[in-house]
Amino acid sequence: MLFHLYVKNLALIDSAEVEFDDGLNILTGETGAGKSVIIGSVNVALGAKASKDLIRQGCDSAYVELVFSVTDEKKRKELEGLDVHPDDDSLIIISKKIMPARSISKINGETVTSARLREITGLLIDIHGQHEHQSLLYHARHLEILDEYGKTRTAGLKQKIAKEYHAYIELRKKLESLNLNQEQRLREMDFCRFEIDEIENADLKPGEEEECQSVYRRFSNAKRITESLALAHEAVSTDEISRALRAVDDAMQYDEELMSIRDQLYDVDSLLSDLTREISAHLEEMTFDGDSFNQVEERLDLIRNLESKYGKTIEDVLKSLEEKKKKLEELENYDLLRLHTEKELKASEDRLEELSAALSKLRQEIAGELSDKIEDGLKELNFLDVKFAMEFRRLSHFTPAGYDEAEFMISTNPGEPVRSLGMVASGGELSRIMLAVKTVLAETDDIPTLIFDEIDTGISGRTAQMVSEKLRVIARSHQVICITHLPQIAAGRRPPPRPDIAAMADSHFEIRKSVEEGRTTTTIRPLDREQMTEELARLLGGAEITETVRQNAREMKELADGKKGLAVR
Repeated sequence: MLFHLYVKNLALIDSAEVEFDDGLNILTGETGAGKSVIIGSVNVALGAKASKDLIRQGCDSAYVELVFSVTDEKKRKELEGLDVHPDDDSLIIISKKIMPARSISKINGETVTSARLREITGLLIDIHGQHEHQSLLYHARHLEILDEYGKTRTAGLKQKIAKEYHAYIELRKKLESLNLNQEQRLREMDFCRFEIDEIENADLKPGEEEECQSVYRRFSNAKRITESLALAHEAVSTDEISRALRAVDDAMQYDEELMSIRDQLYDVDSLLSDLTREISAHLEEMTFDGDSFNQVEERLDLIRNLESKYGKTIEDVLKSLEEKKKKLEELENYDLLRLHTEKELKASEDRLEELSAALSKLRQEIAGELSDKIEDGLKELNFLDVKFAMEFRRLSHFTPAGYDEAEFMISTNPGEPVRSLGMVASGGELSRIMLAVKTVLAETDDIPTLIFDEIDTGISGRTAQMVSEKLRVIARSHQVICITHLPQIAAGRRPPPRPDIAAMADSHFEIRKSVEEGRTTTTIRPLDREQMTEELARLLGGAEITETVRQNAREMKELADGKKGLAVR
């Protein structure tokens, strides 16, 4: 779960720090207080593009830090599969520093790219924005929702289809490449033979280029090498060491302690004698052969010419030779190859058809189950006579996910047939439909933290009360962080108790904007029970909060907590 949020110098926030709890966390505040900044800061830390304009006026940088607590063993293994390891306290720290020129993201102190950051955080948190319900208008999203719900049952088939689809596309490309007439084929065969002959006639050997370069350098610098060796020979062949050895030999007649010096001089004299002979032998061999030099130069030119055509190294050129031989063989057996490829493509298409048909059948079974659950959820959200279904159509082509196109269909009035969501549902209704979908998906979704950013837009009254219950249901199995402007949701009405789940404490945070020393600042603070009631009163009463409004707020909180014996569905 998201355990800790810290924001510094971001937009209107000077410094804000908050610790979230399990279950349902509610965030409220007046319009313009900066609720969007709080969610925006989380989005930035998760990899969203961070503009330098987000840096608070007068500051050099902005900073956001998220601390996740990961105790679930399955989730830990998923993260470890991405080479991310929680610390000894089961924490993962994600941070982002925003600077005018660039931004730096880190996970547990290690700098990561935005793509890797999103891959990792996608296992930990999911944000549902206030306009996300509009994605329900896109048909492609409907199939994604269905597959997400039935992923445990469809995963194997989808993997097989994706693998077969890749093979199918490769075979189609291969068949298209075999679309040559006789004249083109003969021309390509001639060209292939020419290239093969050119490489084979060169008789290249691995490592040959380096050997030729070494000989070429020696020939090219023969004069300089000879002069340098002559100087070295002169330096080491002087008689100075021999004279020193004779002098020490003479002195040893009178001082036997000079034996060590005499032995060292003897070793040096022997070494220099050997070195002098070796340099002399090398000098005698240093003869410049013009013909040999020309041969090496021509060989290098040939090697480099072939490398410019067929690869950067001799190994690349030899690899290219094998590829060209294979291509020539294919051209020589063109008709047989084309016939074989056509058969392979037909077989692959048949397998795709069979697998896609099986997936489509399974999807339609799952769609019936999903539609029933969403329909039940919608009835609980005050869609009294709703009918919900999913319509399937076959695409004219295969995709990596089969050949299905699916669309959610709905009827919100008795006697009316189901029709496309976009033709029937309003913005507020779409919001409730999305919430019903999320409630159903929560049963199979293993992402621990869900953030709802004013997903209650466009609803009120009894419907808002039901939305509150739905959020509470989701909060049984997930950490939920919800930004809302409705008192019914802020009260956090408790759903019917379940014996297998312990009661969860609500947390309520107020986001407030104030002016300090001439500067506007957004802050966030946790509320105690009395402060929660006062905030509910503000949401209920608006500008004027009377004692009657406060009493209504207290009763709403008591009802939400089940302290007044209300029969809750």
